Amino acid sequence: MVDMSLYAAFLVAAFALCVTPGPDMMFIVATGGRGGPAAGVMAAFGVACAMFVHTVAAALGLSALFHTLPTLYHVLRWAGAAYLLHLAVKAFRDRSVPGEGGDTGGEASMRRAFWQGAVTNLLNPKVILFNVAFLPQFVDPSLGHVPGQLLLLGTTLVVMGFLWDGSVGLLSGRLGNVLRRSARVNRWMNIASGTVFTGLAVRLAASPK
Repeated sequence: MVDMSLYAAFLVAAFALCVTPGPDMMFIVATGGRGGPAAGVMAAFGVACAMFVHTVAAALGLSALFHTLPTLYHVLRWAGAAYLLHLAVKAFRDRSVPGEGGDTGGEASMRRAFWQGAVTNLLNPKVILFNVAFLPQFVDPSLGHVPGQLLLLGTTLVVMGFLWDGSVGLLSGRLGNVLRRSARVNRWMNIASGTVFTGLAVRLAASPK
């Protein structure tokens, strides 16, 4: 169903994309550092699930709507920026201390990390445009089944991304657990996380299409 030479080139390009630090990785690092290893991995899983949604949309041709409806792009962009600012405010206001009545590492915390990762990625229209621009470069229309080729390429990228981002989230969470043993350091890590979320929000809001 795919041109194997194109697929091999795609694997190289996809690996380079996965290991290059970007907004999703920064979000995962901040989440893992603030919430622990499981939170970092769950944030990565949320991002991966959102990426799969983007992949399906690209395979069905839905992502092309952003080229014909620029207003939809800007609405989603501002919604994503607002959500990131909401997370930033929560991080800045967090005064909890791990192990003292909080739910760090609990089921609720894991669900929250997953949904934050998923929503942050889903509300980033630049991810949608990336799929529209990147994936078709490795599709051979002469082989037919173009939606299937797009789905295979996108799924490959999702799996590679989760393996890398999940590892990053795990490591940042473990490091965060060590650092957060001090209440003062924990407070500064919350501030650092809030700063990252704010920076991502500003980047998304200020970036042109």
